Amino acid sequence: MSACLFCQIIKGKIPTKKVYEDGDILAFHDINPIAPVHVLIIPKKHISKLVDAKKEDIKVLGKIQIAAGKIAKKLGVGDGFRLLVANGAWAGQTIFHIHYHLVGGWKKKPKWMEA
Repeated sequence: MSACLFCQIIKGKIPTKKVYEDGDILAFHDINPIAPVHVLIIPKKHISKLVDAKKEDIKVLGKIQIAAGKIAKKLGVGDGFRLLVANGAWAGQTIFHIHYHLVGGWKKKPKWMEA
């Protein structure tokens, strides 16, 4: 997937502010944050959307969940964060390489959380 932005980031062709990396996962700060802490967590394997994940992807997708908790703790938001994923254009997905948004760090309750 040479045209995929996240594949280019994984290959090191586009610089990022990395937060976490292992053999399967890369996490980095979002360039357009929607929260005080906003990190993108991606598998190094190209998977376009969540519905495209296969049985063999279970391990890496589960690993992302565990990494998200570690990253949240490292960044000081372990007691209050959201892990979001969009599937498809109608859900707001704009980069078709599955990615999770770890967001948190609010000092007071955001307006969208008020009932």
